[in-house]
Amino acid sequence: MIRKLVAVSLLTLASSHLMAAECKVDIDSTDQMSYSTKEITIDKSCKTFTVNLAHSGALPKNVMGHNWVLAKEADAQAVASDGIGAGVDNNYLKASDARVIAHTKVIGAGETDSVTFDVSKLADGGPYAFFCTFPGHISMMKGTVTVK
Repeated sequence: MIRKLVAVSLLTLASSHLMAAECKVDIDSTDQMSYSTKEITIDKSCKTFTVNLAHSGALPKNVMGHNWVLAKEADAQAVASDGIGAGVDNNYLKASDARVIAHTKVIGAGETDSVTFDVSKLADGGPYAFFCTFPGHISMMKGTVTVK
């Protein structure tokens, strides 16, 4: 009996190492200014992480566009505010904004975009936030990113 328990325990341990971490997330955005998630947890074993953003609404990007931007939580509001003047063609992001860790382009109805970033950029522990920089959207379209 003990031999069987040890064998089962070893098999369980071995199989857990074979299951790779999911190093991506799919996020939907809508015409109701919402993301399909408010929290992203990145497995610490991930070297890179990919965010796939979709827009399932009906409105074009100049009316109800969305993007996905990652920055330190303390910088989120300033990044969004500073990006307003950049306009939709620049994804509502100030050019070369060093506070932005990763971002997708602004998308509208039926569009998708993805971004892959180096998880080591999150090494200091954060806290980190993701948000939409389309004017006024950050109040409803935001969430947290943690590495565990």
